[in-house]
This record gives sequence, structure tokens and C-alpha cells, in this order.
Amino acid sequence: MTITIVGAGLGGLALARVLHVHGIDAVVYEREPSRDARGQGGMLDLHSGTGQRAMREAGLIDRFHAIARREGQDLRLLEPDGTLLLQEDTPDDAPLERPEVDRAELRDLLLDSLPEHTVRWGRAFVSAEDGLLHFADGSSAPYDLLVGADGANSRVRALLTDARPAHTGHNAVELGIPDIDRTHPDLAAMVGRGNYWVLGDGQSLSAQRNGDGRVRVYLSFYNTAEDWFATSGITFGDPAAARARLIDLFAGWDPRFTALIAACDDTVLPRSISALPVGLTWPSAPDVTLLGDAAHLMPPVGQGANMALLDGALLGLALAAHPDDVPAAVAEYEREMFERTSAAGRQSAYVQDILTSPDAGRRMLAFFQPPAPTAPDPGVGAGRV
Repeated sequence: MTITIVGAGLGGLALARVLHVHGIDAVVYEREPSRDARGQGGMLDLHSGTGQRAMREAGLIDRFHAIARREGQDLRLLEPDGTLLLQEDTPDDAPLERPEVDRAELRDLLLDSLPEHTVRWGRAFVSAEDGLLHFADGSSAPYDLLVGADGANSRVRALLTDARPAHTGHNAVELGIPDIDRTHPDLAAMVGRGNYWVLGDGQSLSAQRNGDGRVRVYLSFYNTAEDWFATSGITFGDPAAARARLIDLFAGWDPRFTALIAACDDTVLPRSISALPVGLTWPSAPDVTLLGDAAHLMPPVGQGANMALLDGALLGLALAAHPDDVPAAVAEYEREMFERTSAAGRQSAYVQDILTSPDAGRRMLAFFQPPAPTAPDPGVGAGRV
């Protein structure tokens, strides 16, 4: 049987690795020409019950712990006027509940755990029919099971559903400060070791320390149109002018926050945020399925990579448990995946709703620190009238 995975992201590689652990070969086709063809983004927090569970099933948890950053769990939450709402500093002996890891390092870990021939680079998937994949270079390849792990703009998805991602009203700009401890020690101390988040006024500023000393800065604009970048006045071709315009858009915020924007280098990247409908399902097919963003694209609030990794691991386990009945394995995987990711999608949508609200900072504080449950009245149920 030929198990074919389209997309060498985290979920597709996790699937290939779990299959390899169980003695099952798979082929991964990736449109990028090499593993280093483009940057892989910033840091991810891998949750103990999802992303880290996938790494355990893949036999890679010790190698993951070697590259994870415990201190990346630190959090500072502020309001636009500079009010500090929450500061959580991670003790040195704290459990690794949600450690941060560089996405590129995690991808390299997965790639290095696979036989060299597993990933076929430079093969852009175009279509599939009659058990054959067709690629942009004119080549083709057979498959018995096709797994679409090809992300938000998945081409494989169309084989199972007409659903397409829709804009969420969230547009973001990514910037960054390299070697921040040396170049801007005052800003480095302000951001801290982990995540720095300022919420309010329908906008947010988040800063995240990466393992290489770079701080990535994300400026988010909520309740904005899909074409907002065209009307925002941000000239992405002129980084200095783009930074100046972004500083204008954060006028009235504490000067420390606009100083963070001013210190960024010439990386100024637009990010338009889309999502699939929460609870998306499709009739199970015997020879095609989806995982990760191809199956359940969510707002970027901490669930996506974790769900993709666990999708890959659990699909691999299902195929290993039913080697002679692939349709049963796929149906079993999809039943669990639909339920699990629907719950994650609802939570992600709830967090997104918090971010778009006028009192986002206070609501997020309540999300992170819910009030303690009230002790029950000792008379209730004890016969007291």
C-alpha cells in the first residue's frame, strides 16, 4: 500500500514519523525545493496533552525537551496605557506544560528522524484522479491513501469538501528585532523571556522572544476588512515608511510600545488571517483524508500546530492498528479528529472574540485567571431549611 502525504509541515511529518516507528513506509511530497527554502516562522508552545503527546508517540519527546525553552512559558499582559495586568515568570523547576520551541528547529527534528528518501522536495501537487497524483512539473505518482497536510490553502481539501477559509476580520503585520539583548537591552528587559502581550482598542501588540535572540513583533488589527492592507497606508515596499505608519496607527499607546515598533528591522510582512468553519466535517472516503490546517484552519491563538501534530500522530496510530483495513482506520481517525478539533475551534473562536472586544485586556486576564469557585453553602443538602 502506498501512503502519500502532501505537505511537509509539522502534521504531515508527524504522520510520516509515527508510521516509520511502526514499520510503515510513506512518501511526503512538498512544493518547496528544500527544507531551507523559506523561513518557518517563530515560536510555538507545545501543550502537554496534544503537541507533546504527538512527540511521545513519535518517539521524540527527549529530543523535543532538548530544544524546548521552559522560560518561554513566561507571560506579561498589559493594556495600551502601560498598565500591567499579569506577569507570570516560570520557575526553573516548573513542569513543561507549554514550553516554547522554534518552529524551524521542531521541523528539522522531525525531518532528521525520517529516512532520507521520505520527503520529495520540489513537487507541487496539482490534482488527483484514478489513484494518481499530478504535479506542477508534469510528473505523477500513484497512491492508495492520500493525506492532505498541505495547509490553509489546501488543494487536497477540494476532493472531500467545498469548504474554503474565510477572512476573520483580523489583519496582522509581522516585524522583528534581531539580537535584542545586545542592540536594545532596555526593550529586551521589557519584553522578558517569553510572551509580551498588549491588548485593547481593537488592536494588539505582541512580542515573542525566539531562541536565536530575535524578538518577533506582531501588530494585529481586528474588525478590519479583507482588503484592509490596500487602504491602511502601510507601504510594505518601504520599511522605514511602513514603521512610521504603524507607529501612527498606535498613537495614544504608551511610548514604550511604539519604541518597540521603531526598533524593528526591515522585515515588515502582512498577514491576513482566515479560518475554516468551526466543526467542519465531510463524509469519510476510503482513500483521502486531511489533517492540520487543511482540515480545521483556526485563528492563530495556540491551537493550530498542536492539533496538526496530534492529527498526524493519531492517524499514524490508526493506520498501524488497522493495516489491512485502511478505510476503517481513516474513519476512526476522522471521528476522533472531528470531535477534538471542533472543541479546539470553539475555544479559538472564543479567544478571537476576546481579542476583538473593547475590554480585551481585562477579559483576557479573566481567561488566564478565572475566579476561584465559590465554596458551597454547608447547609445545602444537609436538611437546612
